[in-house]
Amino acid sequence: MSIPSLRYVFLGLSITSSWGTGHATTYRALLRALHARGHSLLFLERDLPSHERHRDLPRPPYAEVALYKSTEELRDRFVGAIKEADLVVIGSSMADGADIGSWVLDEARGKVAFYDLDTPVTLRKLALGDHRYLTPRLINRYALYLSFTGGPTLSLLERKYGAPRARPLYCSVDPEVYHPEPSDSRWDLGYLGTYVDDRQPVLDRLLLESARRFRRGRFAVAGTQYPPTIAWPENVHRIEHLPPPEHRSFYNAQRFTLNVTRCDMVETGWSPSVRLFEAAACGTPILTDPWPGLESFFQPGREILLVRSTDDVVRRLRETFDSERLALAQRARQRVFAEHTSAHRAEALERYTLEVLDESSRARMKLGASAPQTVCSEP
Repeated sequence: MSIPSLRYVFLGLSITSSWGTGHATTYRALLRALHARGHSLLFLERDLPSHERHRDLPRPPYAEVALYKSTEELRDRFVGAIKEADLVVIGSSMADGADIGSWVLDEARGKVAFYDLDTPVTLRKLALGDHRYLTPRLINRYALYLSFTGGPTLSLLERKYGAPRARPLYCSVDPEVYHPEPSDSRWDLGYLGTYVDDRQPVLDRLLLESARRFRRGRFAVAGTQYPPTIAWPENVHRIEHLPPPEHRSFYNAQRFTLNVTRCDMVETGWSPSVRLFEAAACGTPILTDPWPGLESFFQPGREILLVRSTDDVVRRLRETFDSERLALAQRARQRVFAEHTSAHRAEALERYTLEVLDESSRARMKLGASAPQTVCSEP
């Protein structure tokens, strides 16, 4: 069956800058895949000073991108695009996201979705009464709640918050960007991620303490916003910022890569990091802290290895044979290509969009059929 070309408008934290946020990587992969499927794409982004200084993709070739300085400018310049879109997607973590969402819902003629790339954090904020980028009332108005988190959270969003349709839209990987390449193993274990308070104790235990214990090992940590007070072991190489075009070479230079999950994501579960899919696509074996729902994405012991302590990490680094390590990585890579590429996510979003548009069409037809008919009698 031929799929119609759809008009999408995204309003998100950023697609032009990956500085201090993983949202850009997710949006880039998704929009590139949507473009490949023939859809029309506009991404609207707030022109923030932090992004202006670190724009590593100012003009994506697969989507139109427009910047705006204020909510007022957004309303003045882009109301036409909002009205004409088949689906407008409002992303999470925008400081003025609640105001923007309310305005879009009032103006859109098509459907409006909320894309939550921070679902566990969002739910915590809602519980605390922090409604800057999402309010309980808006959840009920969005035709789609697209969630970075799956599992029981989807039912919670519908049952407790009244989301008409909560659907998973996990992060993904673009296999044209992330793939194996010949490289010497510069590091025994590497980690890629922005500094976060609640993640740092786990990183300390699994990587920094492992580096102190395994002095002959070579380690690397890439990411922004780490405080100057951290005492990095001498055998840990620090990379302040690693733009997405350099991610592939970073993964390919590691014997193992480490995934560390934020506390909210561990508590909620079913919240895979994009780093898992990127590393697996590059054929890099993964060590990860455990969290509920992980087995829905990778099979522990066969496609990914669980580590809970410094001893676990050091033992894996010292005792894993190369043949075992490479076989593990190959199985994870096959899993990602079968289920977790950006093409899979674009197809899912396309399917969700057609569902809500078709439902709306059926509702209008039903309403028209049940409307009272006016009978004109001849004089």
